Amino acid sequence: MAGKFEVYKDSSGGFRFRLKAGNGEVIATGESYSSKAAAMKGIDSVKGNAGSDIVDLTES
Repeated sequence: MAGKFEVYKDSSGGFRFRLKAGNGEVIATGESYSSKAAAMKGIDSVKGNAGSDIVDLTES
């Protein structure tokens, strides 16, 4: 099963998203947004940047 994004309201009334893997494990979460539209834009940003390069800051 493929992963999925879930949009939900947090305890303060803000909108958040989480990315779940196919096994149901949460692998990423977004900040609290003031509107659902802003949370959806956050998801679009994650999708658009998913193919970005990896920068390993643990190597010297």
